[in-house]
Amino acid sequence: MIASLAVPLGLAYSTHRTNRVLLDRRADSHRITELADSAIRLGDHRVLVEEINRYTDLYGAAVEVLDREGNLLARAGTLVAGDREAVRVALSGRMTESLPPITPFGPSTVLIAQPVGSGSQLSGVTLLRAPATQAVRDVTVVWGALALAAMVSLGYGVLAARRLTRWIMRPVIELDRMTQAIAEGRHDTHAVPEAGPSELRELQERFNAMGDAVAAAMERQRAFVADASHELRTPLTGLILRIENLEPYLADAGKEEYEEALAEASRLAHLVDDLLALARTEADGVVSKTDVAAQLADRLRTWREVYAAQRLDLVADLPPSWTGPAAMIRIADIALDNAHKFVPEGGRVSVTLRDGTLRVEDDGPGLNAREREEALGRFWRSAEHVNVPGSGLGLAIAAELARLSGGTLRLLPAEPHGLVVEFAQARPVAAQP
Repeated sequence: MIASLAVPLGLAYSTHRTNRVLLDRRADSHRITELADSAIRLGDHRVLVEEINRYTDLYGAAVEVLDREGNLLARAGTLVAGDREAVRVALSGRMTESLPPITPFGPSTVLIAQPVGSGSQLSGVTLLRAPATQAVRDVTVVWGALALAAMVSLGYGVLAARRLTRWIMRPVIELDRMTQAIAEGRHDTHAVPEAGPSELRELQERFNAMGDAVAAAMERQRAFVADASHELRTPLTGLILRIENLEPYLADAGKEEYEEALAEASRLAHLVDDLLALARTEADGVVSKTDVAAQLADRLRTWREVYAAQRLDLVADLPPSWTGPAAMIRIADIALDNAHKFVPEGGRVSVTLRDGTLRVEDDGPGLNAREREEALGRFWRSAEHVNVPGSGLGLAIAAELARLSGGTLRLLPAEPHGLVVEFAQARPVAAQP
């Protein structure tokens, strides 16, 4: 908009100043033409020469008078090249009607040609080359003033546009911050409708209400799972005790059914414990820091006894000390528990902690690509391991702990066979300049 105003104004003034120069110099050329016509008719050039010399001294212009054949009759000053075309136009009976537009870049002089006489009585032509430095200076001043005014207007316009844009976009930025926080698990985050258009402020308020509703629904779900799991533990424990107390009264034919019922009750109790652990993990939301290397070394001493009873080899590569999320201990326990269930006798399990990455690798049967994608889901169990004790929630709990710790849990294939459970912390993104 500023350019559409400033550029036409500048061009209009340039045209106006050029026309003024043309009119002023054409009047001078007309006066010289009258003197030239009289000199040609009388054959006396003295008055003409005196006048054009006086004019040249006064205005710094150059003047030439030619006859019809192009012969020089009088001269004052020196004309530059390019006069031949002007002479041809003037001898055809036409005077100079326009000049090149005067701009800050030139031209420094203008040429005006005018025929001497009229019609069939043309007796010659006068050429007037006058300086245009003052006109160029005037145009430069006006163009400079317009450019300065345009820059000042542009600066104020940019400042106003930035303030207006920030005012309009502030609710959108708040909504973006809120959605990112909700995606990271902070469901109690609210957008603050401080400024912005009323429509966007209303959108913020509705978004806050939606966030509250989602957070309340998730909290009710977690509370239900936790409460239900907690309330089921006591009757399940009592049921298992009653089943165990029935053993002395069983006939030999019913012992197999008794053992299966006790196993199913124990599995149900284990499932309830895992549901309660998952609910507590989701509700906690904050994972504390600890010396993971030291605590993991203590846990591995306990696990070595369990592995030794099953004739499994457990090795570790841990740093002397490393501080990280305490949840890594629980993730390692889940991975080690799964490994000791599925790795056959004589197998090997290794635990590595390096650069904030925890790896539990075994040489068991492992999982195929599709199973590795599904194994982190809740209640997932491989069709080949349905008879192995477990609830299908262990890796889901580990994945949730990894997410709350700001990292990721991945299941990778081991070479030549087996499974790798890897927890890696998210690397901080470098700030952009």
